[in-house]
Amino acid sequence: MSKTLVSIALWALGGWLLGTWLGPATGWAVFALGLLLMVLISGLQLSRIARWVRAIDEPPPPSVGPWDEILAPIYRKLKQNRLDLQDRARNFHRALLAAEALPDGALTLAPDKSLQWCNQTAADHLGLDLDRDRGHSILNIVRAPEFARYADQDAWDRPLILHLERGGLARTLSLHLAPYGVGQFLMVTRDITQIERLENTRKDFVANVSHEMRTPLTVLSGFVETLQDLPGDALTDEQRRHYLDLMAQQARNMQALVADLLTLSSLESTPNREGGPVLVTALVRTALAQAQALSGGQHTFDVRLDETLRIRGQDTELASAVGNLLTNAVRYTPAGGSITILWESTPDGGAAYRVKDTGIGIDPADIPRLTERFFRVDRGRSRATGGTGLGLAIAKHVAMRHEAALDIRSTPGKGSVFSILFPASRVCQPADGPASAQPSSPAQAA
Repeated sequence: MSKTLVSIALWALGGWLLGTWLGPATGWAVFALGLLLMVLISGLQLSRIARWVRAIDEPPPPSVGPWDEILAPIYRKLKQNRLDLQDRARNFHRALLAAEALPDGALTLAPDKSLQWCNQTAADHLGLDLDRDRGHSILNIVRAPEFARYADQDAWDRPLILHLERGGLARTLSLHLAPYGVGQFLMVTRDITQIERLENTRKDFVANVSHEMRTPLTVLSGFVETLQDLPGDALTDEQRRHYLDLMAQQARNMQALVADLLTLSSLESTPNREGGPVLVTALVRTALAQAQALSGGQHTFDVRLDETLRIRGQDTELASAVGNLLTNAVRYTPAGGSITILWESTPDGGAAYRVKDTGIGIDPADIPRLTERFFRVDRGRSRATGGTGLGLAIAKHVAMRHEAALDIRSTPGKGSVFSILFPASRVCQPADGPASAQPSSPAQAA
């Protein structure tokens, strides 16, 4: 504006000077011509400004006269606002990426509890499709009476545990609603299926241990009370010896149970080490001696061992697995049956330890549960021979720690084949050094 006034003043001064020299008419003509030129230049500047407005992100046109002082701060402000918006957009994008990376699901709900946004985890948990379900009530999407009652509350002090089944897959979710902003809600979902399964396993394990310990403790306490209450001469030496033998047997059962529990705990809690070359044939022979003692001459043993085949592993762990498979075969094979022990190479370059028996066999429905702790196909037979119900669980853990697989094949009434299949990467070559021939401590078979 100041530049315009100065220009008008200069043209007026020029017109006055020319008017005093050449006459008033000439002065006024010059002044009018000056104003006309200013109008034309101003129109040209406005035209350039109009073109700039249509591409306002570009710098303003240079030299637009008095408009420079107006356009420059406008452009700087627009540029700063654009940078602020870009920064906010980047922050928003980072927030969305962070929300997508959350291990828990997150949903935002409008005041009427309609879905506004959810991350992919929440979509997986609840079967949501954001494009399809946005704007729909979450109560119509998650159709569960307990969730409807939970969402209708005014405050949510604790999460809701919800059991859902989708696509034939059962899932347990923890849902927690919380208000935020103005009348909006945030819902966090967490998949606790595995946690619930582990908790149930823990409860079952405690119940099973208590059950397994109750029988020997009851027998021991009963005999102790009997011996305490009876007069010293009420029992003959033979009766007293019989009672003490029964008590000793129950004590050994509890010792075996505790030993197997400690073995399982060690396998689950200690880091996995590759170990050195192990001469498995020596471990098999040690386990065979224990199995023959358990058999008492009632079974025929056929042993076929590859004396040169060694694997890399932990000898104490392998001894436990080898012994457990062998003693289990003895327990579940009737008198007069045969047991075959194989240690051989496999066609893929690996190694296999197999125990075949002609025992009672296993129903196909029971095979997936055989490695569960304390699961027994025949509780009476296992208890009669001192089994703890943990042997196959130990064998499975040992196999896993040696990158091997426990394979079980059985036909009811004909027998079973239990195999530990080691990969070729675990088989030792002749140059791998001397093998460990004996376990460093005795392995307790269950």
